[in-house]
Amino acid sequence: MINPTILAVPVFSPLCNLAFALRRAVFIDEQQVEDEEFDAHDLTATHFVAIVAGDVVGTLRLIETAEHIKIGRVAVAKSARGLGIGRQLMQHAMEHARATGHTRFALNAQHDKAGFYQTFGFHPVSDPADDGSGILHVQMRTY
Repeated sequence: MINPTILAVPVFSPLCNLAFALRRAVFIDEQQVEDEEFDAHDLTATHFVAIVAGDVVGTLRLIETAEHIKIGRVAVAKSARGLGIGRQLMQHAMEHARATGHTRFALNAQHDKAGFYQTFGFHPVSDPADDGSGILHVQMRTY
C-alpha cells in the first residue's frame, strides 16, 4: 500500500482540472463511456484528489443531498490501481463528510466493484442495470 496525499480541491483549480483529466482518461478513453461524464454537479460537489509523487492518481466527488452524501466519479489511474488509492480516497472522503455531520451515504457502483464498496458499509438497494453507459451499475446505500 502506498500513502497518497489526499486533498479537497476547489472546482476548476489546477488540481481539480487534473482530476477531470483523470476522469476523462478512465471513463471516456478507457471504459468508452461518454454520456454526461461532466455535469452540473461538478460545480457544487466537493472534489478530492489523491496525489503520489506529484501526480494526481485518484479522484472522487461528494454531492450533498437532503437524504445523503452521494459519492461519485471514483477513478484511479490505471498505473496506480491495486495500491490502495481508492480505499484511502473513500475513507478520507467519508471521514470528511462525517466531520460535517453527515452519516448517510449513497453511490451507484459499477456492478463488478460492488464488493469493494460493501467493505465501507454499503449495501445494494437495486438490481444491476445498465445506466445508459453500457456498464451494469447497482445503487448502494449505507444505513
